[in-house]
Amino acid sequence: MSQKWTESHVPDQSGRVAIVTGSNTGLGYETARVLADRGAHVVIAVRDTAKGERAAADIRATAPAADLTVVALDLGSLESVRTAADQLRTDYPRIDLLINNAGVMYPPKQTTADGFELQFGTNHLGHFALTGLLLENLLPVENSRVVTVASIAHRNQAKIDFDDLQWERRKYNRVAAYGQSKLANLMFSYELNRRLAGKNTLSVAAHPGVSNTELMRHTPGNTLPGFNTLAGLVTNSPLVGALATLRAATAADVRGGQYYGPAFPVAAMGLVGHPQLVTSSAQSHDTAIARRLWTVSEELTGVTFPL
Repeated sequence: MSQKWTESHVPDQSGRVAIVTGSNTGLGYETARVLADRGAHVVIAVRDTAKGERAAADIRATAPAADLTVVALDLGSLESVRTAADQLRTDYPRIDLLINNAGVMYPPKQTTADGFELQFGTNHLGHFALTGLLLENLLPVENSRVVTVASIAHRNQAKIDFDDLQWERRKYNRVAAYGQSKLANLMFSYELNRRLAGKNTLSVAAHPGVSNTELMRHTPGNTLPGFNTLAGLVTNSPLVGALATLRAATAADVRGGQYYGPAFPVAAMGLVGHPQLVTSSAQSHDTAIARRLWTVSEELTGVTFPL
């Protein structure tokens, strides 16, 4: 396989069911578009279903045969996660791909409907709960996969602070809070794969490098003149950013517990380019912290996994 892995490498997905969270825009949209174009039935799982329907219409404009369904899912509400999961379990006894893509980055301090810090609650806990609630429909399916979208930010001021997961005691640092949520994504992906040993289902992680999507709307400086033009020059397009997710979800050589992302050495980190097998921080592989995070996540969400 060529080192420059592209959309053309995505194999036929006919007969597969793929659920993609946050797929009305950006990376999720491109992921959904490519999977639908390759024949998968794609569930666009989004908070705003009107935006989801517009995304589905846009995909059908370029892929008229695309098989798409829009489902309401607000990852910042455990009630919404449970309602969506109930519908998805009923509608799709067989799930081939669950792509945990949705996320928020660098917002001002806010909490979810359940009182969790917004980034940790949405990016990690919402996806943790959704995965646990859907896993029974993935487990019987050969080569089914859970792909969790992480970030290079898992290295940036990041640690799992069990004494203050929700930033109630410290001065809020939105960059560090995002880093914690993305580190949690990676540790969840790795720990899930360990628990899936011997099963049909793989857990794989991916990151898009730095991609010019709506996720950057809270980035400091984004209102300055020329910000978007400059960002477009030094970041991945949404499609190139989504390739890491698509490779993790569809490539035949993928193994559970792997991590895919751009590896172009900008500032000695994988920021831009096409996806390769990459490494994550030593901290992300700490199994003791991962097990503790798992237990705490079960307690906070009330969701246990059928493993």
